[in-house]
Amino acid sequence: MEMVESFGSFLRARRAGLTPEQLGLPAGEKRRVAGLRREEVALLAGVSVDYYTRLEQGREDRPSESVVNALARVLLLDGDEDALHYFRMLALRPSRVSVRPRHVPVSPVINALISKWDDVPAYVLNRRCDVIASNPLGRALFAGYPHSTSLARFIFLDEGARGFYGDWQMMALATAASLRNSIGADPQDPDMIQLIGELSVSSAEFRKMWSKALVQRRTRGPVTIHHPLVGQLDLRWETLTLNGTPDYELKLYVPANEKTAEAVALLGSLAAGSSADVGEAAV
Repeated sequence: MEMVESFGSFLRARRAGLTPEQLGLPAGEKRRVAGLRREEVALLAGVSVDYYTRLEQGREDRPSESVVNALARVLLLDGDEDALHYFRMLALRPSRVSVRPRHVPVSPVINALISKWDDVPAYVLNRRCDVIASNPLGRALFAGYPHSTSLARFIFLDEGARGFYGDWQMMALATAASLRNSIGADPQDPDMIQLIGELSVSSAEFRKMWSKALVQRRTRGPVTIHHPLVGQLDLRWETLTLNGTPDYELKLYVPANEKTAEAVALLGSLAAGSSADVGEAAV
């Protein structure tokens, strides 16, 4: 498995995930492997098989925009804005990719702002889903789990995550798709490469989902959490981009009903009490 996504590796993964029927082709005789053949993709895109093979193998790295558009249409990417943007970025990016600063502090203003929210769990996440900053409620939501400061590791490596999320499968797919979307912006990010490698080695579910070549950047939606202390939480999450640090996102979990609001308030009280106990023990 390639840790650094290339145009060729994405072509192969996407081709393997489609069926002839999806493109209006006859299934024909039994195939040795799942997915489309190179010949079928090349024919529908209007390029030679040799040229398409060179693209997949990385021996041709300067496809024209018309070829990129044709391949996007054949691979059913042109109707998905996130996937199309990612595909074009892989295909048309310059050979030298500017590497972003790896560690940028969160603005003190943002830290001060979220710390005042006592009814909404809040986090600042980077592109790798690492928790860069959080308020007390945010920390209480994932407290006690080994990977509470890395949501990607939490979802795929902590066994407790399966019972924590009401729909673990949906959260896991969305996380894998989000990581693929993020790595396209800086494929040389060593921390991202390490994360993808770690998840690939340690999680069969991640390997399967990563191989689907899904690309997605979800910014809002419902989520149900089964918290070990306060029970079921029905939340709506919203993601905001921070203008001063565009690689970071502020994620909020807003209670969807009164019962959840009460449970979140209880969680806040329990977290405050625990902090007070720690403080008294340290005196």
